[in-house]
Amino acid sequence: MQTAVFPFYTLWRTPFLFDTTIVEIIIICLVTATTFIIILPGIRGKFRTFWLVRVLTSLFIGAVILAVNFTNDWQVGTVNTTTVYKSFSNTMVNASIGMWIGLRGVNITLAGNPVHQLNETINYNERFSWESRIQYDIDYHEGLERGLPSPILYVAEKLNSRSPCTLHQQYCISTYYSSAIMWAAFCFWILSNVLFCMPFLVYGICMLFATAVCIIVSLTSFATVKQAPECNIHFGSTVLHTRFGLSFWMSFATGLLCLIISIILLTIHMRRPSLLRRLFNFKETEELCNKTDKEDNSVTEDDKIDTVSQML
Repeated sequence: MQTAVFPFYTLWRTPFLFDTTIVEIIIICLVTATTFIIILPGIRGKFRTFWLVRVLTSLFIGAVILAVNFTNDWQVGTVNTTTVYKSFSNTMVNASIGMWIGLRGVNITLAGNPVHQLNETINYNERFSWESRIQYDIDYHEGLERGLPSPILYVAEKLNSRSPCTLHQQYCISTYYSSAIMWAAFCFWILSNVLFCMPFLVYGICMLFATAVCIIVSLTSFATVKQAPECNIHFGSTVLHTRFGLSFWMSFATGLLCLIISIILLTIHMRRPSLLRRLFNFKETEELCNKTDKEDNSVTEDDKIDTVSQML
């Protein structure tokens, strides 16, 4: 057998460049934002700018909460090294090995430096799902059957349920609760928007505060994976270390944003409730409610007078 020819692969695998779900979410939010910007000139009042900022901010919060459930960069790590390319071979390649962890699974990448080596293109992106322990084991065994490159199988083996490392159990538990709580945050975000469109602003503020709390709790749940026993992934003298990625920090920023906005709105409600109603264009509603209350009070007083008259 020639040293430059490797078995197992029946066809070349092309790594995906992006997640189509993320693109769909971005397109929906951009179309919605563009629609609100188009109808902006038709909105009357001095608080037109506030209305636009409120809509765009709410869309940003909802897009982040929804998108991070499908991203794969909650925790990332890359290392450049020279390692064995395939099992049962001594051929070495200079490559960049990456681990991209999300709430639904892990992507393990292998990109050659340069990409074209050994008369082939070394650019792999393999996904292993841990939505359940069985699914991860199935993906891992399928990778073994397909004859994936040795570095990818080595990293995947470290996260296997049968590995001496407890990373698989820790990631499964932390990501499960993080995803569930993040979906709860999305539900609270929807409720807050509905309540802000009704004269129940206090409840809308509470729902926005609950959104912030859920996001922060979700991040805390995911961060507990750092408490797991350290299991180093060695490639020669180099070690693959991971750090929190873009999705984690965007979620953290979104949670802080929701918290700050809810505190500001609650402060305005406690000190100047009329200003808060004007900001949300509920001035007429407030006057109508006051008028209704006055009518109810007058009816109650009339009833009292009638009762007293009958007793006399």
